[in-house]
Amino acid sequence: MSLQVALRSKRFGPSEVLRDLVFQVAPGEVLAVLGPSGVGKSTLLRIIAGLDRDFDGQVRRAGRVAMVFQEPTLMPWRSARDNLRLTTGVDRAQADAALARVGLAGKGALYPGQLSLGQQRRLSLARAYAARPDILLLDEPFVSLDAALVGEMLALTESVIAEQRPATVFVTHAQDEADRLATRQMVLAAQASVCASGRRFA
Repeated sequence: MSLQVALRSKRFGPSEVLRDLVFQVAPGEVLAVLGPSGVGKSTLLRIIAGLDRDFDGQVRRAGRVAMVFQEPTLMPWRSARDNLRLTTGVDRAQADAALARVGLAGKGALYPGQLSLGQQRRLSLARAYAARPDILLLDEPFVSLDAALVGEMLALTESVIAEQRPATVFVTHAQDEADRLATRQMVLAAQASVCASGRRFA
């Protein structure tokens, strides 16, 4: 099992944001996490990634983790190609192939500031996919992309997951994205979490 989460509580000061979440995600599975803004979806991903360690519970991760944040977290002083190479260890040809796969062919020498927001998001996706992670965390990765490009990126993500078989946790507000990409769904609410598919995460 690539990912196991047993989260008893996560607080910010006196406010409890998350509680009583127990689930696991196997290689090749995609767990979509839905819910309103502010309910703790991104916080849950940060806990899974190991970026937030101030919680009560346990997370077990097996293998390499890659995360795509809501906002592109790129190195602005490095080219698009180097943003892939320095973080994943791929060579130049592999980096260029990864860029081409997300529609950024020929843009390897450009810096993030020379790319549109949509192109920066595609670069963030390319970097995560090029890492060939065992655990893939996606935090609203298709925000700010037009409908046609969202469709392309969903198809690309489907093919990457089918090929690489990471255990994937996908945070989204879009039910249609969750329905297309996920094998299971979990809805976070202010006081509880429910499995939209009717199956328990245990």
